[in-house]
Amino acid sequence: LDGQVLCDSTRKAQPGSDRIVVFQNGALFPWYTVLENVTFGPVVQGGMSQKEARDRAREMMSQMGLQDIENNYPSEISSGMRRRVEIARAMMNDPSVLLLDEPFRAMDALTKTVVHQFLLDVYDRSRKTVFFITHDLEEAIFLGTKVYIMTTRPAKIKTILDVDIPRPRDFRVLSSSTYIRLKKECIEAVHEEALKAFAAGEREMA
Repeated sequence: LDGQVLCDSTRKAQPGSDRIVVFQNGALFPWYTVLENVTFGPVVQGGMSQKEARDRAREMMSQMGLQDIENNYPSEISSGMRRRVEIARAMMNDPSVLLLDEPFRAMDALTKTVVHQFLLDVYDRSRKTVFFITHDLEEAIFLGTKVYIMTTRPAKIKTILDVDIPRPRDFRVLSSSTYIRLKKECIEAVHEEALKAFAAGEREMA
């Protein structure tokens, strides 16, 4: 592979606190409390003292509805709460870009609706750039400003859809004509690629 990664026109050759990833399978330290997990990054990197980090974390956790679980361990809270804690931990580093790799994939529909609204609220407050990977078309439209649909292998950008749904958003946009139109366009684009992938698989097996 040949190429480079650019962020704000600057070449990035290694990980940095300005680009934080929230992974699909979670990465909280099970031996740390919620508060200790959230304060971990800035303290270890030397960006904040322990007291500064705790004060900042408590303020952020209060905004995110996590103030009552700061002394709990990850195993003692729900999957939805763990996702929220991971996003809070990421935001503690004040990143320029927040990368979310299918963070809600394993959640049931009810929990998803709660964390979707939570993420929208975080975005509305911070206005950080969020790069969100998902196979869920409804999730992509509800959360996104733009939806990039990829082709089958080799993966390239097939379609870019502008999500012209005003913010702030809530569940009521799911029944709007704009949302329904965008969902239809997404389904058509994905279905076309699915047929190509199926045909390619049939040829490989022949």
